[in-house]
Amino acid sequence: MLSRKTKHLLLKIVSMLSVVRGYNIAIIVLAQYLSAIFILAPEKKRALDIILDFNLFMIVIVSSLTIASGYIINNFYDSEKDLINRPNKSQLDRLVSQKTKLRVYFTVNFIVFLLSFFVSFRAVLFFSAYIFLIWFYSHKLKKILIVGNLTAAFLAVLPFFAILLYYKNFYPQIFAHATFLFLLLLIREIIKDLENIKGDIANDYQTIPVVFGESPAKKIITLLTVLTIVPIYCLVQIFEVGYMDIYFYVSLIVLIFFLQKLWKSDSKPDYLKLHNILKLLVVSGVFCIILINPEVLVHGKRLLRF
Repeated sequence: MLSRKTKHLLLKIVSMLSVVRGYNIAIIVLAQYLSAIFILAPEKKRALDIILDFNLFMIVIVSSLTIASGYIINNFYDSEKDLINRPNKSQLDRLVSQKTKLRVYFTVNFIVFLLSFFVSFRAVLFFSAYIFLIWFYSHKLKKILIVGNLTAAFLAVLPFFAILLYYKNFYPQIFAHATFLFLLLLIREIIKDLENIKGDIANDYQTIPVVFGESPAKKIITLLTVLTIVPIYCLVQIFEVGYMDIYFYVSLIVLIFFLQKLWKSDSKPDYLKLHNILKLLVVSGVFCIILINPEVLVHGKRLLRF
């Protein structure tokens, strides 16, 4: 039997994992490595060399810690809003005091600062700017109309730009991938605003649904969803994405279904389902990156090639 003190400690650890959303960070780590192997790294570079690259490993670790600290500071500022929007999760998160969250936040950021030096001074500047942007978003920008949504989507894509800057591989198809991801994340942010409208009103957040209403918000989401056709067309018809074109065709079908469901939605459970559809689309996109060159899974040709 565990002692009461041990149980309390375990609950605090679970609470902290809930705050930093460990499952999201795991997906981001996987996405960074897969995007490095199949999209961002130079074509002639072996997959094995990419996996064993110490600098890339450090970039991924530092990105993960930065995102974790971002979740902590965001949770710190959103504690009152989450009591309304996510009461069950909020109760779990509150097992760790606000003071402890701040201590962990500053500790993690200090570790990020130190580890960045193992990569380069440019990495120090990049991640210092990233930490500041996340804090500024959580403290100020997220309450500002439209700016909050754009910043949130941009910050979610930024870890991949760290790898892009490392490899200095600026191909047009990379930006097409980034545009598609950015649009999906931006749509998801507005869906989250529809989902959390009560808490946003109570805490004076100037979101699109709060200022303009639900119908205009749905029209904006519809426009953004239609705009995803542009990067999808480029990736399927112009650039070479291997078998990943299957994912983009399926995405179009899912997004059509998404729009149909959007205009029938009028409650928090409905918007939560839409949120989960978009999350599934993003996560499945991470795994489908492998389809660009499935040789790695079939017989490891690219993995072992000299």
